[in-house]
Amino acid sequence: MKNNLFAFFALILMTSFSFAQQKGQVEAGLNIGLNFSNITDNDYYSSVPTNTRLAFNIGGSAEYYFSDRWGIKAKLIYDRKGWADDLFYYEDPYEEFITDYALDYITIPVMADFHFGRARNWYVNFGPYIGFLTSATVVDPDVDIKELINKEDFGLAFGGGYKFLINEHVKMFFEIDHQAGLDNIFEDGRGTSITNGRTSVNTGLLFLLY
Repeated sequence: MKNNLFAFFALILMTSFSFAQQKGQVEAGLNIGLNFSNITDNDYYSSVPTNTRLAFNIGGSAEYYFSDRWGIKAKLIYDRKGWADDLFYYEDPYEEFITDYALDYITIPVMADFHFGRARNWYVNFGPYIGFLTSATVVDPDVDIKELINKEDFGLAFGGGYKFLINEHVKMFFEIDHQAGLDNIFEDGRGTSITNGRTSVNTGLLFLLY
């Protein structure tokens, strides 16, 4: 399934490059946002419920418009995910804690972007994403658990927002962005379907390149 996902990404990128040989606008952006992340299933531990972890993301984007309504947008995001208030234990000697799990990724969504409204200031987008794990720890006690976590995360990204002109070449935007993971985050496949999920509230600037 991962091979199919990589092929799909390659197809989307080649398609966007072919559009870029035609006349159209290209917009680049920078953003920062607040992440609300959790997992979709916590049955692999006793009956300890997990809570949402608050973190942040920061990233950049580029969008090619091939009409006044449609564009292809790619993002590169430093994305802090994870979950809060879950069980962690040492095996020898046995000791357990309730702690937070912090998973950091470099995430790359590639999405179709639909613009609407009288001035095309509103937009919604959707498409696949892939994430590359950069670190994985439990917060307290501070323990590296990167070897337990899959090195890639993939799933679906979707969201929407509003942008407005600051001047002829610069816009500001506010958006809500969601990622729904499709792959088990643990290397050993524990549990039924332990996947990442995160919603973020973002703001940033867009720059018209040409």
